[in-house]
Amino acid sequence: MFCPECKAEYREGITACSTCQVPLVEMLSPEPEQEFIEYEEVLRTYNPADIAFVKSLLEGENIMYFFQGEFFNQMEPPVIPVRLLVRKDQAEFAKEILQGTQLAFMAVEKSEPAEEDEEAPE
Repeated sequence: MFCPECKAEYREGITACSTCQVPLVEMLSPEPEQEFIEYEEVLRTYNPADIAFVKSLLEGENIMYFFQGEFFNQMEPPVIPVRLLVRKDQAEFAKEILQGTQLAFMAVEKSEPAEEDEEAPE
């Protein structure tokens, strides 16, 4: 006998899970097969404000992402940037969303240089 909630196994004769208080079942349903998700780096930053801002943009568009090293810089000086990784199939859309943003620190191909940043012809 098994608990369908916590997956604990019980001896014959017991009818309810002592932890979850739900009726036991004879067999657990099979676990769904895990899906491999490939991620692509979209940007790097040292600034926690950038991270919070980018999260709000991506969550608003239901883009699956994570920041690698997000909490590491709170323990050490910011020598390694935090990396934004987005599902590979959503990376181009994420780059479009971030295209017009003015973030504090960048080390990516996020946007083209502004006209005024380009060198004047000699």
